[in-house]
Amino acid sequence: MFYGVLGGLGQLGIITRARIAVEPAPQRVRWVRFIYTDFGSFINDQELLISISEEGFDYVEGQLLMKNGAANSSFFSEGDSEKIRVLAAEFGAIYFLEGAIYYELSTASSVDQKLKLLLKKLSFVPGFAFTKDVSYLRFLDRVHRDEIKLRPMGLWDVPHPWLNLFVPKSRMRDFETGIFRGILIENDTPMATVLISPMNKSKWDEKMSVTIPDEDIFYAIGILRSATMDDRKHLDDQNDQILRFCDQAGIEFKQYLPHYTTQADWKKHFGVKWDRFVQLKRRYDPKALLSPGQRIFTTSL
Repeated sequence: MFYGVLGGLGQLGIITRARIAVEPAPQRVRWVRFIYTDFGSFINDQELLISISEEGFDYVEGQLLMKNGAANSSFFSEGDSEKIRVLAAEFGAIYFLEGAIYYELSTASSVDQKLKLLLKKLSFVPGFAFTKDVSYLRFLDRVHRDEIKLRPMGLWDVPHPWLNLFVPKSRMRDFETGIFRGILIENDTPMATVLISPMNKSKWDEKMSVTIPDEDIFYAIGILRSATMDDRKHLDDQNDQILRFCDQAGIEFKQYLPHYTTQADWKKHFGVKWDRFVQLKRRYDPKALLSPGQRIFTTSL
């Protein structure tokens, strides 16, 4: 049941208690961002970093920066923001890789050397590496700071038509051309946070109900947007357009927290895990008491 619940979309049970292991938090974080204009270099460096986790960053994530929202972040100084906007205007879209090295004050002297060795392995645009040194709490609180800025502007408690996908590595170039530089940029999409993070399939247990692409490396893509009442429908329609593009291009993506309306679509989503998922449903919720919502199952089993 434990593994079945992971990715089970609430269909197998309700978690009422959990035990979480904790460990001492680090004191400081060397927080860095590197800018890329070449998508191939960007994803190659990300994949390199997740392959050297012991010698690499403790945290790594990539983002798309569109020209209409490039460098709108308190991370960058005004001067650096302007440099990045000029670069984004020239290329239409650029990318940044964000990393963090956690450390104690007693080990601070080793951080510079570790970062220097990492920089030699990466292929970002020369002169576009930006570094901050902050407390661990400040690093964890980075999204909350954006919330504080957006709430008075009325831009926090608004609809969020997000789209989250798992995309196989082999189709990321097609995804970049058709969606990042196609649907999002050519249509002058309002500013969005677009997260791009590679993952190793080996880190995911096959017994989980969650479904992922059948490749050793796949990408978690998060297209995170805030909508007004005027553009919510447009953004929802654009999400549908992205899904249609993937279907028509034969990209074997998987949605994270999907919404489907037919059991045929759910069977396609679960793929080879469907029969096992049905067996778990029969065992743990035979009367289909947990079925309303996703409507994966509409009758008792």
